Amino acid sequence: MMTSSKFALITGGVRGIGAGAALSLAQAGYDVLATGLTAEEVAAPPSHPAIRHARLDVTKDDEVAAIVAACPRIDALVNCAGMIQRGGKEFEIDAFRLTIEVNLSGTMRMCLAARDRLAVKSGDGTAGAIVNIASMLTFHGSAFAPGYAASKGGIGQLTKSLAAAWAPDGIRVNAVAPGWIETELTRPLVEDAARSAPILARTPMGRWGKPGDVGGAIAFLLSDAAQFITGAVLPVDGGYLAV
Repeated sequence: MMTSSKFALITGGVRGIGAGAALSLAQAGYDVLATGLTAEEVAAPPSHPAIRHARLDVTKDDEVAAIVAACPRIDALVNCAGMIQRGGKEFEIDAFRLTIEVNLSGTMRMCLAARDRLAVKSGDGTAGAIVNIASMLTFHGSAFAPGYAASKGGIGQLTKSLAAAWAPDGIRVNAVAPGWIETELTRPLVEDAARSAPILARTPMGRWGKPGDVGGAIAFLLSDAAQFITGAVLPVDGGYLAV
């Protein structure tokens, strides 16, 4: 049962980085609604008593409206829902379009749907905040996944644009840009020493990131400690971009 005075909605919050964000916010005192795309995903046991799961397809206007309406309040929106299509598929226009629709349009759809709920001043006189998920590919391109790279480049500019547009409502909008994070999707790379070695060699901290590393950065950007930060894209990459 949810009892906290703070409520966070996290799309794509049942796996990987999204699950790390959900746990970090639950530990920071939020009640969390974490969404997944499939019934199988949302059936997984939550990692904390303050987290519950629900199904959501961020490409569907009606589902987005319904999930936002179901929230008792929204103090934090974290847009983790995303996809990448490997094997050169994103050089096909339909696959490219789908990746953009999920990663970029899906993020915008969630932000627009939640705006009024975020802007409503809560009992302590503050508005809500948004954190989007960017990427290392927000800063450079990809020869293998042009749709993903384009969508994450767009996330960077969308974050800055909404930060400027919605500051008068008190809504802060930031993004995190994860580096190489150990998740279910990256496990084949993590476990392949030959492929992992150049990644670790490029990362000054010399290790793969954990979902909690990103979750901690998200929790910071949503906290009072970051109340004068908006429009930022924060790398969480172990120094990968620094070299």
